[in-house]
Amino acid sequence: MSEIKLERGSYSDNCPIELAINIIGSKWTSLIIRDLLIDKTVRFGDFLKSLEGISPKTLSLRLKELEKKEIVTRTVYPEIPPHVEYSLTCKGKALEPIFLELKKWGMLIKDSKK
Repeated sequence: MSEIKLERGSYSDNCPIELAINIIGSKWTSLIIRDLLIDKTVRFGDFLKSLEGISPKTLSLRLKELEKKEIVTRTVYPEIPPHVEYSLTCKGKALEPIFLELKKWGMLIKDSKK
């Protein structure tokens, strides 16, 4: 792969940074991805417990958006009651080093506020 450099462009150029932030930057999405990076597979109810304050409607919407973008996969098991698990695709797993760097940067910000 060739070296990637930062470049300027207009808003309409579909800047890759802007595209990425538009996906992971919406409320709750980064925390959903974080939980999946940590736990590998997560059930809907477990998300609701982990993400205190998220509504079931919002969680469902975010998961559908991530599924549409091929970041999350949804697996339904034929059981009663239905058993559904969410996990990251290869594209989703590729976010791990980015999230680790965001955590490092966030820790710097947190430390500078002390």
